[in-house]
Amino acid sequence: MSFPSLPAPLSRALISRDYEEPTPVQSAVIEAAAAGRDLLVSAQTGSGKTVAYGLAFATDLLDEAETLGPAGAPLALVIAPTRELALQVQRELSWLYAEAGALVIACVGGMDPQRERRALQEGAHIVVGTPGRLRDHLERRNLATQEMRAVVLDEADEMLDLGFREDLEFILSVTPKERRTLLFSATLPKAIATLAERYQRDALRIAVKGQERGHADIAYRAIRVVPREIEHVVVNTLRFVDAPTAIVFCNTRNAVRHLQACLTERGFSAVALSGELGQGERNAALQALRDGRAKVCVATDVAARGIDLPTVTLVIHADLPNDAEVLQHRSGRTGRAGRKGTSVLLVPASRRRRAEQMLAIAKVNADWDAPPTADEIRRLDGERMWQDPIFTEAASEEDVAMGEALLAQRTPQELAAALARIYRSRLPAPEDVTDPGAGPARRSERPVYDPADAARIEAQGPAVWFRLNLGRRDNADPRRLLPMLTRRGGIGRQEIGAIRIFEGETKFEVRGGAASRFAATFAKNGSPEIQVEALLDGAPAAEVKGPKGFKSPRAARHERVAGREHGGKDHAGKDHAGKGLGAKGPAAKGYGTKAPRKPR
Repeated sequence: MSFPSLPAPLSRALISRDYEEPTPVQSAVIEAAAAGRDLLVSAQTGSGKTVAYGLAFATDLLDEAETLGPAGAPLALVIAPTRELALQVQRELSWLYAEAGALVIACVGGMDPQRERRALQEGAHIVVGTPGRLRDHLERRNLATQEMRAVVLDEADEMLDLGFREDLEFILSVTPKERRTLLFSATLPKAIATLAERYQRDALRIAVKGQERGHADIAYRAIRVVPREIEHVVVNTLRFVDAPTAIVFCNTRNAVRHLQACLTERGFSAVALSGELGQGERNAALQALRDGRAKVCVATDVAARGIDLPTVTLVIHADLPNDAEVLQHRSGRTGRAGRKGTSVLLVPASRRRRAEQMLAIAKVNADWDAPPTADEIRRLDGERMWQDPIFTEAASEEDVAMGEALLAQRTPQELAAALARIYRSRLPAPEDVTDPGAGPARRSERPVYDPADAARIEAQGPAVWFRLNLGRRDNADPRRLLPMLTRRGGIGRQEIGAIRIFEGETKFEVRGGAASRFAATFAKNGSPEIQVEALLDGAPAAEVKGPKGFKSPRAARHERVAGREHGGKDHAGKDHAGKGLGAKGPAAKGYGTKAPRKPR
């Protein structure tokens, strides 16, 4: 179905944006039954709500000439829960009403309130803002309401969840009673119904049918993960899907900061969005995503509300959402306006039942799978290389001349290998990850001591302890140190043993015969700021810790040797020399029966 008869300026704007037919919510609000009435609309995110209410109040704003006339006191007010959504709405309404001569301004927290005050005094047709900032302008008499013909509450459920009820009630109470009130919400809980009854008159309730359509364009995947490998699975998922733009959701600001730093460290162009950022920083991050300078956005739920980037084709839930509504909102950042998208949930074994319940409530089916492996990603890299611009773009005369010069000095095989090496160097390295399995017997999150593993490690050679010049004062954390050490040291995760973080330094163990290789590779890939050195005398046995009741082979060997040399007791309590521990016994050398001192 095509758009029905609309005001000419809006029709031309829709045609210029390649709008061929309305979405279900847009069709519902421009039907004859909805004309001039208050509306209570439930429609999920990504369904075209902004254009819908822009069309709905068009007849209230435009004059007989289908223009808006000079800007003065605002004719329409749109209230949104977050800065990002408010700015997004401002952009949408600006192009929709551009040919009608509309002036649309935004009033949001984090922006200069004096500049907004001057803009309001100069006049506007439509004002879009967040509840707190709008109330502040109303109380300071910067925002006039006497000419308002329509008020829109966008994402009303979210505004109530964020505690804006008092601000909303204040704003609605100071606007004209004869205004139209259009309330849009993804869900209609009791609190929304109460608000509608109080501030709307004979509202037409519109529940957009066939909301499964919002899921039809999104493929859901649930990936089994080991909790300590979540960051690695995020890396592999980003590499496996290779989306033009991806959003990774975390539940806290700290998690956003940490994950964004990890992804940047691995070579991804990643930006962060969280509530602690100023508006200028948020705008810079979003602009980097829009112009392609960044491909990954790590965000909290609130910060990401209102993000509408056409190139987002992948959403990763690094932390599981709190409920089905949040799951739908997050996933709705992709699969918008008929585009295809993928929503990936990372599910530890302990939270599988919770994830299954959430998916059932959201009425979506997810394919359960293992995390993408490093081998799978390398295979895909080989296939994708032929679509790289280095092959698809036409070569210039200078390129051809350079190629001929290279062929004169190197064989085609050598040049092809160099080209492959250059291509791989531009890509973040995939990680080795574990599939905990789909059955009830899943790998424990806590490492378990296996005598066979210890024997293999011992056979490869004694472990070596190293000192790193980063500690707690540098925010050192095992989850961040481990990827850095393995990448710069050219070894696998399984070759890193215990990690002990102190105030100004970190001591860690390199297992087996990898120590010399690690030291040489780290020296090449290190930097003046990050340095390591081998502890030639080793680490005290007390620092080599394992699960409760376990002594590492190295510590046990120290204890046995000490017992034989000094007449002490072994771990079985046998007295080798038949004598007790004297002042010159093991206690004098740190092998006594007292518990080892914990590092401070």
